[in-house]
Amino acid sequence: MTAGQGEGAFARATGRSTQAEEGGADKPRYRRYQYDLIAPHCGPSMLEVGAGLGEFAAQFTDRERLLVTDVDPDAVEVLKARFADRGNVRALQFDLDSGARLDDPVDSIVAINVLEHFDDDVATLSLLSRSVRPGGTIVLWVPAYPALYGDFDRRVGHFRRYTPASLREAAQRAGLRVEVSRPVNLLGGVAWWAAVRLGRAATPKAGAVGLYDRVLIPVTRVLDRVLPIPFGQSVLGVLRVPRDGSDAGRRDDRG
Repeated sequence: MTAGQGEGAFARATGRSTQAEEGGADKPRYRRYQYDLIAPHCGPSMLEVGAGLGEFAAQFTDRERLLVTDVDPDAVEVLKARFADRGNVRALQFDLDSGARLDDPVDSIVAINVLEHFDDDVATLSLLSRSVRPGGTIVLWVPAYPALYGDFDRRVGHFRRYTPASLREAAQRAGLRVEVSRPVNLLGGVAWWAAVRLGRAATPKAGAVGLYDRVLIPVTRVLDRVLPIPFGQSVLGVLRVPRDGSDAGRRDDRG
């Protein structure tokens, strides 16, 4: 496995600074869109890997136990300050490159834009599964489609972009049952292609991101409800850790 380690890893992986807590404040609708797709698959105890500054995790206000982690110690300090008044939340450093795993496993792990940073994604998924109780879930949100791979991906250390099929294959090789592997955020995929691939932008522009959040995310929600989505900016994966070896690798692939 290879990913950005330790100090500065958050900035390398996202292009943002740990000092700029307001950096995600222009995407509240997008974060809620992610939450509404991810939260139904999460149990009462959770671990978020690569939680960054905690903007996504802050939406989980009803969990019995919530671990928010990052490999970057500066990001962990931000997380500790952010969740200091929430007794059910613990912030800690969690380095998958060093084989990190929980002594007390959780019901669910969430990893948003994390898996693509590891060369050996199968080994990473296998390692994550050891921190999940049998029958629990690993919920992934990963960048989609090799055709969208561009300078931004290279700059932040993405080894790949996924298709639903390639994510499913990696999960099955790791011994996990695939319950969901599907594209999400159709309009985001089109916008990303136009801005980063067609327009050759090194990174999405802040103004465009804000406009997308205000205007296109509401439309995206409607499209998700009324259309089968054949393409998107990301792939949503819901993987089940088998209770025993009998259902490992089985497919269900519901959207």
